[in-house]
Amino acid sequence: MLKKSSLVMTFFVKNVTLPKKYRMNYSFIIPVFNRPDEIDELLESLTKQTYSKPFEVVIIEDGSSIPCESVIDKYKNKLTITYYLKYNSGPGDSRNFGMTYAKGDYFLVLDSDCIIPENYLLEVDKSLTEEYVDCFGGPDNMLPSFSPVQKAINFTMTSVLTTGGVRGGTEKLEKFQPRSFNMGISRKAFEASKGFSNIHPGEDPDLSIRLWKLGFKTKLISKAFVYHKRRIDWEKFYIQVNKFGKARPILNSWYPEYAKPTFYLPSLFVIVFIIGVLSLIFAFDWILKLYFAYTVLIFLASSIKNRNVYVGFLSIIALWRQFFGYGLGFIESFIKINILKKKPQEAFPELFFKV
Repeated sequence: MLKKSSLVMTFFVKNVTLPKKYRMNYSFIIPVFNRPDEIDELLESLTKQTYSKPFEVVIIEDGSSIPCESVIDKYKNKLTITYYLKYNSGPGDSRNFGMTYAKGDYFLVLDSDCIIPENYLLEVDKSLTEEYVDCFGGPDNMLPSFSPVQKAINFTMTSVLTTGGVRGGTEKLEKFQPRSFNMGISRKAFEASKGFSNIHPGEDPDLSIRLWKLGFKTKLISKAFVYHKRRIDWEKFYIQVNKFGKARPILNSWYPEYAKPTFYLPSLFVIVFIIGVLSLIFAFDWILKLYFAYTVLIFLASSIKNRNVYVGFLSIIALWRQFFGYGLGFIESFIKINILKKKPQEAFPELFFKV
């Protein structure tokens, strides 16, 4: 939960006057850090929602050196927007800040690099009406306009052939852990849980587990997908997934009852590959042949899905960066947390924002 001493208490409010008969049910909560162009695209997509009732958009400028206030001005007569400027304290704390000041009774949390389909809010409302839960998550998808690198990363992050099946909307587990790039949480659940913690990444599964322990239910709304642009290069992608890997053993140590074998797959991928390379000394090459066959499978699947062999080739690069980035991060964290018994904040201070 945010501490108000960490905030710049200067904010700007841009509101469209709403009929008094309407109750503000949904509030979009969107933190942004130096991404005015992304916010422009996101807000434009929100103006096209087919949902007929009013909703609110809360933008939290998380200590940006490139603010987006001028972009917000473009939409002040098209959307009900509240814009807050605060010190940098990370996405989790910024989301908490936005939910604290939002008017809705159900919060829809998005990353700034998302574009929202026009029926998004309609699908959310329909699903919650049919089967209400206090927290949900939705998958991510891609647009034809995405760059080849974005399409390749999207494929490896969402395909059932990798560890991305959950993000792609094919989750079959008993309990779904929403991801903070596209999730919803009720005001009741937010107030009971105190919102996101200061770990990042990993703040979303941490919140999901704490909600379960408080008796709240979560679910996947497969039709409530977003177009997740992921404006990152190869190096940033590796750093991102490496942090994901480092965060998982920390979460496993906090909540061992929710640790799953699938969390170890990228690390196993790395270890077995190293064994395969070493086995060449003894003329055993069947392990590397299996890796080669798997790589060809990824190439073919991505090429067919994207109708582009170049994207298929880039998907191979994305796959190896994803598995090695996550796997090596997981191994390092497992050693420090489980074997050396270091405190997470001391072992990986870069994963914890000070709030």
